[in-house]
Amino acid sequence: MKNILVIGAGRSASSLIKYLLNHSVKENWNVTIGDVSLDLVLQKTAGHANARALQFDINNDVQREEEIKRADIVISMLPAFMHMNVAKDCVRFKKHLATASYVSKEMRELDAAAKASGIILMNEVGLDPGIDHASAMKVIDHIHAQGAELTSFHSFCGGLVAPESNDNPWGYKFSWNPRNVILAGQGTAQFMEDGEYKYIPYNRLFTQICTVEVDGCGEFDAYANRDSLSYRKIYNLEKIPTMLRGTLRMPGYCKAWNVFVKLGLTDDTYKIEASETLTYKQLLDAFLPRGSASTKDKLISFMGNEMDADVLNKIEWLGVFGDRKIRLADASPAQILQDLLEEKWLLKEQDKDMVVMQHQFEYSLNGKNKKIVSSLVVKGEDQIYTAMAKTVGLPLAITAKLMLQGKISARGVVIPTIKEIYEPVLAELETLGLKFEEKES
Repeated sequence: MKNILVIGAGRSASSLIKYLLNHSVKENWNVTIGDVSLDLVLQKTAGHANARALQFDINNDVQREEEIKRADIVISMLPAFMHMNVAKDCVRFKKHLATASYVSKEMRELDAAAKASGIILMNEVGLDPGIDHASAMKVIDHIHAQGAELTSFHSFCGGLVAPESNDNPWGYKFSWNPRNVILAGQGTAQFMEDGEYKYIPYNRLFTQICTVEVDGCGEFDAYANRDSLSYRKIYNLEKIPTMLRGTLRMPGYCKAWNVFVKLGLTDDTYKIEASETLTYKQLLDAFLPRGSASTKDKLISFMGNEMDADVLNKIEWLGVFGDRKIRLADASPAQILQDLLEEKWLLKEQDKDMVVMQHQFEYSLNGKNKKIVSSLVVKGEDQIYTAMAKTVGLPLAITAKLMLQGKISARGVVIPTIKEIYEPVLAELETLGLKFEEKES
């Protein structure tokens, strides 16, 4: 019998856990799920015969090592910065590891040791990163196999709210880590456009957007991700003239979010002294130039031409011009904003989320210019089996199954850009309703 250890039973782990337990009898698996909250694990295992619920402390070295020794594979649903102790233990005890997180510098440095131990450290096998890699490489390899030359590649993804649950002016609700949403884009976006390097600093990121249209869903705002350049090598597109990866939001979101960026309310590097004594209006005032005008009028003046009725409506809807007190003590601006938005952008019990992904490939074949547009739209079932949980958890679970079945020959630090991974993963995802629709012109 094979033993699987899942560390973390949070929101994104729901579909992963369900898949593993549903396949546990046929595959002869024991599945141990550990989380700091035992109640959360018990909710998601629901007394399944092949499940073992565990209150788990990642910082308890003895417990962590003991559980990893018992496992044949470890699936870490922890935040990315917490993977390394798990990864080092996996190398030491010769156990496979799978995560949905980006490969960090520290993880990359374990490549040689993992190969020497004969194990796989599988990373970036969730949604974005994950399904984006697999689906993009399937098309890229197909284009290259024809002898064609790729001239442009754009890739966009967004975790959004389903249209039927879109009941606020922002068109957004949290279906994944709120902190990552608040801090999104910080740094400088880097990409290629018509053979030239392009850079967008954070203070301009949400003003330099494009429009992406997805069949059946309409139009979206898209802003550039921080790093598109490194993916040229990963996707075997080192000479491509145009390459950009970006994030999707509902129309108007980026222009309104830029208000917070310009004010400095997404800054997480310092604390507001005695923040709990301030109202949200006083907080805004603290970031605006002095004057006798109302807070709202000062903000309108401060934003200038970047403020319009739609943006003002979104800001007003959050209640930041009122006398409500901030709940957090000595918090950073980003923490204060996150606390407010977690309340305002709450995914309610009856709400459904939605994941939208689109790749655009332009290439030249036999003197003719061609284009393929590949799109994926996934809606959640409810608050537990969200679209985000499905698209993060299912590719991770399928890949773990392939690893346990010995169907992946690669060793070391691996991501799903090779055929032996992406072909079976995408094929099974289709049977589960996660299918890309392709249009060629």
